[in-house]
Amino acid sequence: MDTNPPYLTDKSINAFIGLALAEDIGLGDHSSLGSIPEFSTNQAHLISNSDGLIAGIELAKKIFEYADDGLTLEFFKEDGDLIENGDIAFNVTGNSRSILSAERLVLNCMQRMSAIATYTNYLCSLISGTHTKLLDTRKTTPLFRLPEKWAVLIGGGINHRFGLYDMIMLKDNHIDFAGGIKKAITGMLTYLEHNNLELDIEIEVRSLAELDEVLKVGYVKRILLDNMLPSDIRKAVQMIGGSFETEASGGITESNISEIAEAGPDYISVGALTHSYKSMDMSIKAV
Repeated sequence: MDTNPPYLTDKSINAFIGLALAEDIGLGDHSSLGSIPEFSTNQAHLISNSDGLIAGIELAKKIFEYADDGLTLEFFKEDGDLIENGDIAFNVTGNSRSILSAERLVLNCMQRMSAIATYTNYLCSLISGTHTKLLDTRKTTPLFRLPEKWAVLIGGGINHRFGLYDMIMLKDNHIDFAGGIKKAITGMLTYLEHNNLELDIEIEVRSLAELDEVLKVGYVKRILLDNMLPSDIRKAVQMIGGSFETEASGGITESNISEIAEAGPDYISVGALTHSYKSMDMSIKAV
């Protein structure tokens, strides 16, 4: 697992937290300001109301510290640990207003991240007997991509590109708009050279005929096999013969992911990891 992806820095995490807290608190947490004395202190804990893989522990720590560095945290779980209904993940002690101001953001992140990590871990288990690795996609919630992709890592998956800027992916529309596979690749090579950029190129193919075109041109790192049957994926992997990385994508489900992995691609990308999860049930309660 890539534990230090380039997007996961203190700067990027704090930027996310700052925007998220500003969205929630706005001009002030009036409910707490009006009902709780300024210097009141209390303790609360996060309790899981369901089973799964927990994720977001490190982010929760950073959120509470951002909200009030005087808060004290005691953790009983780490990111990636199994958690069961009724388990307590952590205690937080300190200023009551600060705890309440950060509470919802912590829950929003951890409920979603834990669901993603749990599902990622499950799909990884379905392909564990193969060499194929599980990838996420850019099908993420706007402005919530950082926690979602972080959760995929915690669940045992691998991050695909973070955005449009850190890897070249020539998909069907790029190819069609460019006028074909050869024009799309050669145009991209010219662009990268003129702009002094060193970025990996991935290209999508929709058929074995398109794959043959790519193999004649070359200059890519990875070939995405889009919506292909396992039998065609197996043929494609044989045609490529290890010259380029391979990625299967499109129409991947729990029922067919094992068969697709057994066809031999290096990677399988699944958008459902970050666009179709159901948040895990958790709550933060006063002790």
